[in-house]
Amino acid sequence: MHAIESESLSRTFGRLDAVHALDLRVPAGSIFALIGPNAAGKTTTIKLLMNLVRPTGGKAFVLGIPSTALGVREWQRIGYVSENQQLPDWMTAAQLLAYCRPLYPDWDDELCTRLQGLLGLTSSVPLKSASRGTRMKAALLSSLAYRPDLVVLDEPFSGLDPVVRDELVRALLEVPQEREWTVFVSSHDVDEVERLADWVGFLANGRLLFAEPVESLLNRFRLIEIVTSEDAPAPAAAALTGWLPRGAAGRTLRFVDTAHDPADAQARIASAFPGAAVHVSRLGLRDIFVTLAGTATPAEAL
Repeated sequence: MHAIESESLSRTFGRLDAVHALDLRVPAGSIFALIGPNAAGKTTTIKLLMNLVRPTGGKAFVLGIPSTALGVREWQRIGYVSENQQLPDWMTAAQLLAYCRPLYPDWDDELCTRLQGLLGLTSSVPLKSASRGTRMKAALLSSLAYRPDLVVLDEPFSGLDPVVRDELVRALLEVPQEREWTVFVSSHDVDEVERLADWVGFLANGRLLFAEPVESLLNRFRLIEIVTSEDAPAPAAAALTGWLPRGAAGRTLRFVDTAHDPADAQARIASAFPGAAVHVSRLGLRDIFVTLAGTATPAEAL
């Protein structure tokens, strides 16, 4: 069962291929993070899924409904928060919550009050005079209080200080759910994503390079450090096909292996560098992100 599915979903703007033939599956009940560098197509993907822009090719389904057919009933099951979201900024946070309450049959006053306390959302000034953090808290709370089946977040952590980021993450993780719910978040703030997500997809130049459980991704990426008996040649000369070079210093070569198999790695190193000392270490999600974002053609390595 998938909360979100797309088949060859595409969107062009003139000559710009913003999203290209996107085949995406977001498992129901997952916290799925779509990561990628700036201008990778993350926001356009979300706008396509939320029916804010129309596709130029392909199709998508959200909670089993074609994305182009999302209506009032579906929006009562979907929470949506964007970094550029326009709020009625003449209202206070409390007035925004009171305004939203009658629009959602499943609005939970007890949950709303609890999350309001967790987020420290006590400001009584109009949203137009509030901090960016307060506005994001108000937008998130107004999208969680009715216990949606799907929450879609577009760059929710952008421009926020670490304390506010932590409060938003805790709010998402603290929401009790008697029924299954799914969170789909796009971000380039990888530290928050690693705390939050159990699935991750990587988007580059409008193309989805992979989508898999976070644990699977962390298991297959390894940093390989090779210490040779003499000054190391340039990484490009190492002839270790499929490994991503991370530089050389003196007798030390560094690579990222994107499909690590211990036996295969040892054999390849022994063949290319007889007698070399080898150190293998895990990479965090941030290191993987930086490696892929800094590679000219990351798809070739995956």
